[in-house]
Amino acid sequence: MISVKQLTKIFKTYVRSNNIITDVFHRQYKEKKALEKISFNINKNELVGFIGPNGAGKTTTMKILSGILFPTSGEIKVLGFTPFDKKYQFLRQIAFVMGQKNQLIWELPAMDSFELQKEIYEIDGDVFKKNIAELIEILDCERFINQPVKTLSLGQRMRLELINSLLHQPKILFLDEPTIGLDIFAQTTIINFIKEYQRKHRSTIILTSHYMQDVQRLAKRVILINYGQIIFDGQLNDLIVKYSQKKTIIITLAKPLTDNFTLPDGIEADYNFPQLKLTTNKEDIASTLAYLLKKIEFTDVTIEDEPIEEVIKKTFSSSTSSTP
Repeated sequence: MISVKQLTKIFKTYVRSNNIITDVFHRQYKEKKALEKISFNINKNELVGFIGPNGAGKTTTMKILSGILFPTSGEIKVLGFTPFDKKYQFLRQIAFVMGQKNQLIWELPAMDSFELQKEIYEIDGDVFKKNIAELIEILDCERFINQPVKTLSLGQRMRLELINSLLHQPKILFLDEPTIGLDIFAQTTIINFIKEYQRKHRSTIILTSHYMQDVQRLAKRVILINYGQIIFDGQLNDLIVKYSQKKTIIITLAKPLTDNFTLPDGIEADYNFPQLKLTTNKEDIASTLAYLLKKIEFTDVTIEDEPIEEVIKKTFSSSTSSTP
């Protein structure tokens, strides 16, 4: 579905001097390498998390894959097409949703934008009715579908943006920060919808998000990019195994700890009765639990993996420290 080989993108920025002759006839430019020889393949029906800090090259990559930007060098094929050729047969098979950019007509109800999409993508009338009814029901948009877009909340607009982008049932969906700025309830609605839509329609999806829990809930495979270079491409579980050395033990105490209670060295503790939260190395879990069984009375114990955000931070820190 998607093949990227040695993709490089360099942006040139005009540098203004104090000499008007130079500025007019001998302009100087500085170059910024946004992407440097990155390569990856994404198969049919995959949902891949594309992760990186601000300025890492995520959005630039997605814009190149969707034909918005032209690459400096490299070979890119999406659905067998070269994206920047912008052939209609290619464009009608993809969709690009950006959480920070509106595609709906601001002053009008979303339904008017949907009708416009119907004409642009030449969607059959019966297919249009079926698709829009299904999407409206799943995303629970019936009550505000006919309100002007400018009167809606961010979460409501995001749901309608998704409908607008999916009416033509694209084979590939680029989602750039679809939950940015949303409250936890709106985030959950969007994430559940993406998961269900991908399962039902078997679309290929590339997702960027700064909310790592979104990625963890949706993607089995992740591509990590930093300073325009891919630093990891593989299963999210493999990344966790490689970079997560800690586990958290959460204990519900039966009675408060005594003043003489102590913990072995190397264990971080957060105590607020009745909860005692301990962070320790994975290899020390068994010995830590054995020690606690002798020292305290408790009613419940759970063991949790290190938060995915911390694992990702460690990955990027390792990448940065190894860069010459």
